[in-house]
Amino acid sequence: MATVQSTTSSSDLFASINAANTKSSTASTGTSTTQEAQDRFLKLLVTQLKNQDPLNPMDNAQMTTQLAQINTVSGIEKLNTTLGTLVDSFSSSQAMQSAGMIGKDVLVEGSKLALASGQAFGGVKLAGAADQVSLDILDAGGKILQTQKLGAREAGNFNFVWDGKTDAGAQMADGGNYKFAVTATQGGKKVVADPLQVGTVSALVRSNSGFLLDLGALGTFDFKNVQQIL
Repeated sequence: MATVQSTTSSSDLFASINAANTKSSTASTGTSTTQEAQDRFLKLLVTQLKNQDPLNPMDNAQMTTQLAQINTVSGIEKLNTTLGTLVDSFSSSQAMQSAGMIGKDVLVEGSKLALASGQAFGGVKLAGAADQVSLDILDAGGKILQTQKLGAREAGNFNFVWDGKTDAGAQMADGGNYKFAVTATQGGKKVVADPLQVGTVSALVRSNSGFLLDLGALGTFDFKNVQQIL
């Protein structure tokens, strides 16, 4: 007895779907909708059912599997859309928070000191508790102008003030290129101590990763890198 051969197998069906998706993605730069994918699937499924071998039709399990797969694809596309919406919402929220910081002073990583009206402010981030913390104020050439013994400090951030003077009592000029170095120990062992510089937020700069804070001469910094708002 002659049999009717199936012209569209299960694997061919999904190969066709993938090919159609790829072609559509290339033509429309990835803007195919979930509804379009479902329509293509249903058309191909109906074609397969029309041309299947009547003596060996597709069983229910096979059809259920195919339907489950197209639903999975649909679910992933909807999830991607939802995630995109959440990302946009987060970016807007971050922009509003960052905008509220314009004009404020913040602590970020760095060792520069801005001397103005005879004072300069900085900070230190300690990785652990220290029983001895020492601070050296340096000029542009690296010469030590003043040394401060800050004593014992707990882990975390703390601030300090430089009065703009040398150890000999000479007043340094405002606006100079000053910086500082910090060392910390606990029981004679070194404790990691990161210098923190003070900058004033003058503007927001959009980047691929979100908004950056413009701190003028100090450069731009990510919102997450702000250690403290003063």
